[in-house]
Amino acid sequence: METPFTGLSPLVQVLAQALVPLLDKPFAFFGHSLGALVGFELARRLRRQSGVQPVRLFVSAGRAPQLPPRDRPIHALPAREFLVELSRLNGTPGELLEDAEFMRIMLPVLRADFAVYETYVYSTEPPLDCSISSFGGLQDRRVSRGDLEAWRDQTSASSSLRMFPGDHFFLNTAQPLLLQALSRDLRGDG
Repeated sequence: METPFTGLSPLVQVLAQALVPLLDKPFAFFGHSLGALVGFELARRLRRQSGVQPVRLFVSAGRAPQLPPRDRPIHALPAREFLVELSRLNGTPGELLEDAEFMRIMLPVLRADFAVYETYVYSTEPPLDCSISSFGGLQDRRVSRGDLEAWRDQTSASSSLRMFPGDHFFLNTAQPLLLQALSRDLRGDG
């Protein structure tokens, strides 16, 4: 019942405050789609604020933050148009999109997520010192291989890119392959 965040900076600030006491051991961040941007900005904030960084940043189906927006904003569209756009993304089952009560509850949260992403403004900082592993779906029409390759500019350490069968939500259909890749990279085998 809390008011959802509609900007990335306040969200990352609250996350950093909550996580700092827990970061006395090596840690990694994984973020999918908007989560990739959240993980990236959280890593940068922790570096500035506490001098700590993850051992690895995993970004999945998220365009590199320095790339200019390509899609038109949808977070402020009228409800009917917003739901049509959600349907096109293929991430929300149709039966949920058609459930009026569910959508009445979820629409503000979904709009807020899109507002966080669509109002983000990248600012230049030195690259992170942690490795970045990028993952994408071979059939993703929103995030291209080039969008993922551009993450290499955000690290002074190593970067890697792996593409999996599937669309923007390949993590649901290629989960075993993705988990194997995460495990290899965390062990340093990747």
